[in-house]
Amino acid sequence: MDADMESTGVRRLLTGAVIRSVGRAADMGVLELTGGQGEDLALHIQCAFRVLHDGQVLLGSRDMTYARGRAEPEAFDTFATVYDDRAALLSRVLGGACPQVETVLQGPAGALTLEASRGFRVEVLPDRSGAEESWRAFTRGGQHYGYPPGLV
Repeated sequence: MDADMESTGVRRLLTGAVIRSVGRAADMGVLELTGGQGEDLALHIQCAFRVLHDGQVLLGSRDMTYARGRAEPEAFDTFATVYDDRAALLSRVLGGACPQVETVLQGPAGALTLEASRGFRVEVLPDRSGAEESWRAFTRGGQHYGYPPGLV
């Protein structure tokens, strides 16, 4: 699939979707959404990203590196990081607010921004020079789109 078709597919897939939760699988950020027809959508993020509300960072990928409270060497493996705490709280907020993706912006080098209702915004910034996957947006059991184009 060429880059233009992939870009169009990502916008079509995510525009209008409702963001319902954020979490992680190991060190990969996971954003779960519900599409306009009720389908399960996901955005898997394997690069730097952050979730904002009214211009304030609520959650960032670097939060995975900090143990909650006192330093715990196994915090990452036991899901006891600042990220895990904030993601759980944010998921409860998202569940009540039901922010809908209004705009999907794609920038240079795979940058992806989801602008949603109620002041929510998700910013994804690929930060590696190699050809490894940085992010993937998909319908469960359906089409997958990602960056770099053609890799997914």
